[in-house]
Parts: sequence; structure tokens; C-alpha cells
Amino acid sequence: MESNEDKSAKMSRNNTRVVAVCLGALAVMGAVTAASPTLYTMFCKATGYNGTTQRSAANANKVLDRTITVRFDSNVASGLPWSFEPDVKKMTVKIGETGLAFFRATNNSDKPVTGQASYNVTPEALGLYFNKIQCFCFNEQTLKPHQTVEMPVTFFLDPKMVDDRDTETLSEVTLSYVFYPVDRPAATADASSKGKSGG
Repeated sequence: MESNEDKSAKMSRNNTRVVAVCLGALAVMGAVTAASPTLYTMFCKATGYNGTTQRSAANANKVLDRTITVRFDSNVASGLPWSFEPDVKKMTVKIGETGLAFFRATNNSDKPVTGQASYNVTPEALGLYFNKIQCFCFNEQTLKPHQTVEMPVTFFLDPKMVDDRDTETLSEVTLSYVFYPVDRPAATADASSKGKSGG
């Protein structure tokens, strides 16, 4: 028969094991949570999930004799004193053809302001086939007080979209941007704006 002392020691060891397992589980959950924005971004870029577009160094695709209408949507988050709009609201391009569009941004404030654009496309299924070669959204943009800049985006739609059941019949896609303010120390923003002409 176990003594009370043995029972107490056994219970203490069991409690220690449970605490260790719980702490281990919390550590794993914390690591997954910390990595999840990066993992989620990687997943979206690889699959086009949630309308995330692809990034491409160049366009070597065959151009199909079929067109698609690309609409452009622009938004500014609260806290960013900018005006932001596309030069044209829509354009028609051939699937596989390289397109070039421009967006205009104006800093309406009396100080340099830095912004960063997030983006997606709808229908979301086309995110896997919408490729950007060059885009203002790849980098932060710093505008001087009351400065206006033209910002280009070079893109193409991968012809593989016509072989995908989810996208083969689509004839329109909307490319949307939202510019967000980037919090930066004033000295850094001033230095950045001096060395940058925009776009």
C-alpha cells in the first residue's frame, strides 16, 4: 500500500508533466501565431487565394486572340491625407499581352507622407493568373507636401486561365488597391522624400 508521501510525490510528478505539456503546447501555438502572417502571405501568393496577384520578372507568354477587360479600383485608408485614382477606369487587353496602367497620387498635406498599397483582384479565382511585372505597390511611396506622382503598374494575365474551369469563361477582372499610411519618424520621411521623385 502506497503511503501518503508516495501518493503526494506521484501527484506532484504528474502535475509537473501536465504543466510541461501545457507550456510546450503554448510555445508551439505562440510560434505558429507569430509566423502565421508570413505563412498566410506565402500561401496567398502561391495559390492566388483571396485574389492575391502573382509577381513575375517578365512576360514570355503566348498572346491569345481573346480579350479581357481590366477594371481599376483605388481607395485610401483613413489617416492617409492622399488623393489616389487610376488614370483610366478600365482597359481591354488580350490574354497573355503585357498591359501598362497608371495611377495618380497626391499628398494633400503640408508634410512628407509615406504610404504603402495593398492589392487584390476579383473575381478571386483570377489571382493565380494575374501577374505583375512592375508595380508601385511593391515598395513604400513617399510624397512631398502637395506633390502629385504618376505610378505605373505593368501586368499580364497568364493564358493558363483559359484551361482552368473556374476562370475559362471570365471576361472581366478588377484590380483593387488600398493605400495605407506608413508610420515613420519625421527625419526618415524627410530624407526619403528628398531622394525620391515618386512612382
